[in-house]
Amino acid sequence: MRGKRFGTGLSLAAGALAVCGLAFAPTAAAVDPGTATVNADCGSYGGGDATLTATQSGTSATITLHTSSVTAPVSLGQDSLVSELTMVKEDGGTVTFKGTKNPAMSTGDALEVGPLFGTVASGDSLEAYGGTLKVTAFGFITITCTATGPQAPGPFVFD
Repeated sequence: MRGKRFGTGLSLAAGALAVCGLAFAPTAAAVDPGTATVNADCGSYGGGDATLTATQSGTSATITLHTSSVTAPVSLGQDSLVSELTMVKEDGGTVTFKGTKNPAMSTGDALEVGPLFGTVASGDSLEAYGGTLKVTAFGFITITCTATGPQAPGPFVFD
């Protein structure tokens, strides 16, 4: 019986330590909203709604873009696209997110790029409207997209 009590006591102590560890763990920086939608015009490559997802860790931020309105014109290998997303800061200026990350895509698949990496400051409010997305495939095919209106539900605000 004594062994059971000892084991139960250890289990309770470990559980209490785990809960305390969670309570005192540093919190990750938050972006509000974490996801936004924007309508974009990509010229002859199409256009329509795109979903932007933002994350933040300190001054480093990432944005991933997904849209079924623009599709892969040919099969594309994983991490074969060079992407650059320029977003407009509420207080003036721009922030550029760059990267070469993308999943493998077959002809006709929805376009997805990211995470694209950039640097933000606390309080930065970034909007896709007024900025551009440039995606380059094979070093010479460039798709340039511009937002046709503000993103919804609003700009990304970084902690």
